[in-house]
Amino acid sequence: MARICGKDCEARIEMNIKKVGVLGCGLMGSGIAQVCASAGFDVTVLEVEQKYLDKGFAGIDKSLAKFAERPVEKGGITPQQRDEIRSRLRGTTKREDLADCDIVIEAIIENVEEKKKMYASIDAIIKKDAIFASNTSSISVTELLTAVKRPERFIGLHFFNPVPLMKLVEVVKTIATAPEVYDAAYEFAKKLGKVPVRTSDKTGFIVNRLLVPYLLDAIRAYEEGVGSIEDIDNAMKLGCGYPMGPFTLLDFVGLDTTYYITHVMYDEFKERRFASPPLLKRLVMAGWYGKKSGRGFYDYANPEKPVAGKF
Repeated sequence: MARICGKDCEARIEMNIKKVGVLGCGLMGSGIAQVCASAGFDVTVLEVEQKYLDKGFAGIDKSLAKFAERPVEKGGITPQQRDEIRSRLRGTTKREDLADCDIVIEAIIENVEEKKKMYASIDAIIKKDAIFASNTSSISVTELLTAVKRPERFIGLHFFNPVPLMKLVEVVKTIATAPEVYDAAYEFAKKLGKVPVRTSDKTGFIVNRLLVPYLLDAIRAYEEGVGSIEDIDNAMKLGCGYPMGPFTLLDFVGLDTTYYITHVMYDEFKERRFASPPLLKRLVMAGWYGKKSGRGFYDYANPEKPVAGKF
């Protein structure tokens, strides 16, 4: 028996994705907006205040300028392409400006209630056949979809930082997501030049489910005196071929972000490997979030030569 709303329906949904809405113009939101515009989509970015749009778009301009400096054969763009990409981007502080978007991708603060409030506030504004997607890295997509009246059109699209450079997108299906919406989101990610992987709404999805315990084990190994921060980083880089060691990666991701994810994952699984080590908690309490705050497992007073801490 043929599946109801099969390939024809999939093609119809994908064909209709022409206008993209992005909720939030922070590091992830601006990156998502940039890659969507680079793929030829018209993009509208929503923020609560103009100053956040100005900051986000300044970051986009800086990123596009770097791409324009590269040779085209090495992934660069021409000045004309840069201007065309920029022309497809617009910012707004009015939710109504998202009304005609075909897919809306949320990339606001990693907080359940704030995300649900945002979805609830736009559910009646966005056209009924549009797809809602969340860029959450740890929150249950199923919990988020309870804020809207279109659960079958809700999906997870987890991009990775920095979005313009990282190829992976996790496409997250919930128990309520319609199969054709899942397929359409997968094809949409491919059109962005990304490599999508299919996963289900299990806490941590694929990457964080495997990565977070590794990072936490690195902290525990340091706490137990297995090696110094620099030695553990170098061991994993040179012994396993990783591009960066666990402590450098933790500082890059953000210790506060990792700490938050540990709470979500431990609450789900109640296993020690997902629990936050004491040192991580204390660094976060001290406001040492990593590279973005200037200090974490490394001190970034000189960003070119970060100095490993001794705790």
